[in-house]
Amino acid sequence: MLLSGITVAAQSPVMIHSHNDYMQTAPFWQAWSQKVGSIEADVFLKDGKLLVGHDYEGLSETMTFESLYVEPLVTVFGRNGGRAWKDSDESLQLMVELKSETVPTLDAVCSMLARWPEVFDPSVNSDAVRVVITGRVPSPDEFGEWPDFISFDGSLEEEYDADELERVALMSADFSGYSQWNGKGTIIPAEYDRLAEAVADAHELGKPVRFWNAPEGVTVYYTFYDMGIDYVNTDHPETCAAFFSDFGNKNFMIGAASSRHGGVTGTKKLDKTTRDFAGFQNEKLQLSGGIGVYEPTYASDRSDSEIKNVIFLIGDGMGLNQITAGAYANKGLTLLGFRNIGFQINHAKNAFTTDSAAGGSALATGERHDNRHISMSDDGVAYPSLTDWFHDKGYALGVVSLGNIADATPAAFYAHNVERDSADAITRCLLDKKVDLLCGSGLDLFTDRKDGLDIVGELSRDYAFVTDTEDLDAADGKVICIDDAMGDAAEEANLSLLADVTAASIRQLQKSGKDGFFLMVEGAKIDYAGHSRCLPGSVIEMLSFDKAIAEAVKFADEDGHTLVVVTADHETGGLMLIDGDEQTGRIMGVYVTDDHTPSMIPVFAYGPGADRFCGVYRNTGVPERIRQLTE
Repeated sequence: MLLSGITVAAQSPVMIHSHNDYMQTAPFWQAWSQKVGSIEADVFLKDGKLLVGHDYEGLSETMTFESLYVEPLVTVFGRNGGRAWKDSDESLQLMVELKSETVPTLDAVCSMLARWPEVFDPSVNSDAVRVVITGRVPSPDEFGEWPDFISFDGSLEEEYDADELERVALMSADFSGYSQWNGKGTIIPAEYDRLAEAVADAHELGKPVRFWNAPEGVTVYYTFYDMGIDYVNTDHPETCAAFFSDFGNKNFMIGAASSRHGGVTGTKKLDKTTRDFAGFQNEKLQLSGGIGVYEPTYASDRSDSEIKNVIFLIGDGMGLNQITAGAYANKGLTLLGFRNIGFQINHAKNAFTTDSAAGGSALATGERHDNRHISMSDDGVAYPSLTDWFHDKGYALGVVSLGNIADATPAAFYAHNVERDSADAITRCLLDKKVDLLCGSGLDLFTDRKDGLDIVGELSRDYAFVTDTEDLDAADGKVICIDDAMGDAAEEANLSLLADVTAASIRQLQKSGKDGFFLMVEGAKIDYAGHSRCLPGSVIEMLSFDKAIAEAVKFADEDGHTLVVVTADHETGGLMLIDGDEQTGRIMGVYVTDDHTPSMIPVFAYGPGADRFCGVYRNTGVPERIRQLTE
């Protein structure tokens, strides 16, 4: 049962309730800083003072209700213009649990709060704190005897008339009365049904619902959200708030309309050549339908046929969970039809976690690299890349990126440099004229250069230099296409762009008249989505990449002499999948970092000799196997 829906606004999709808040290191302030929806204080009346604590024996004269909760609230409301948070219309609930005798304790609470009506009385200030009494609550027929700015915690076992129900703020229930779930795995169906019925009963009365004495953890948070439970009880407000923050970027389902209006999800983690990436437009992070899945014929798979062509596809930042997310959301991928699968270890030479320069260069050359180096040794000696290898064999050569063509991964296949950000020097390597086809974004790197070189003019002597991918097929001979549309985030309108360019590149390389071709295709922005911690972006970029994979496999089936290899330079974001639904394709995941991770990366191969890519090996083993198979 999915009551809340998976596409949510920027604010938290649930109300977080800081249970026993006074036990936090900094009562009130920790929860308030997380913008939780509700804060709970247990209050005793002792010797005329309202003290906060869990039991009578543990009370301290320094832990007063006024100093811990009332004064801070008065302070923040004064500072924020009569609101709990500046420039925010989110409301705050203060739940006061009466632990001592009802009437005198509640009298003292009301008397204290009445001194600041602009903070605690919604009839005076519509943004005022909502005060809710729980614990030793008066009987419902006595609700009307208390000030109107006071509301009460309700019980699903109590019957209320209309006036009494008006004074009830929410329904609370003991979780253990419905389920013995410990927060791991799934709730027993019968217990789930009891909880769901309680949620429905509360909602039928027009009231939100909260369960106390409940387990905690990520699985609990998501399960409660999924069930439509309005308040999540937590003793760890920072952890809970972190889970529900930016929730739209942690959920995705094809066909679900986004309720996020405007805004961009982006990152500052990109390197110099890609920092102009405009980000993922939140309103466009949706798809009306999935993509088709191509079913290979397997006619040439694992065969001993001569390899005449190699198509090497690199999903930058693509780890197992990016693949899994795309597969579940789309209910299938062409990539999952590959039968020959290995794993590559991808540490940099000088660091446990690689960047795209070292990772891409290892895949290009078969040599381990320091981070930031582009197909070049520490002392400045160029390592021959697969492009160099196939050039010497007389193959036509193509490099394609759905991103900046001077970024580390594509650069590793045509350039050599010790610094990945040296865009002028990297693009000057194109003057060796080895590649027959180049396609990506980054036109400014060719037209607005620090070195003053008219590189477009120089390259135009030997290449058709075009700025629209639609012109690829019309080109006669060598072609460089720098189309800045290749730098845009994938969305429904351009989801086939990389696939179309891949197919056009194959056709163009076939026209060269050479003995065969080598084509590297990069799905660049799977990485960008990981840096941005954007699950919808990860899925959509993954599907864009899979469409390109499908074009490669289709050609391999038609040709019979083409090896297709798919892998990544590294994983980005530490994506962890939390939950999903196989039937609907709903998927939920969180990122543990906004940087790369050192996890092993799968290698998929199809065509002649594809079985050679099974096993576990370093990333350098991928180009080694390609060379061995094409010697």
